[in-house]
Amino acid sequence: MAHPKRRHSTTRRDKRRSHDFGTPKTITTDPTTGEIHLRHRAHVFEGNLMYKGKMVVEGYAAQV
Repeated sequence: MAHPKRRHSTTRRDKRRSHDFGTPKTITTDPTTGEIHLRHRAHVFEGNLMYKGKMVVEGYAAQV
């Protein structure tokens, strides 16, 4: 098993760990429907697929 010959600094360790913790997902409210959804993602509202306040696919829930 490999072991380091010299001690790594705390700065070097912390730079490696900087990507371990992500940020929480941003949610927003659709202005036309009032549905809460992830930003830049389509969402289902009353059986229709909505994106940016417009209907993209009618009867989407019946297809899935």
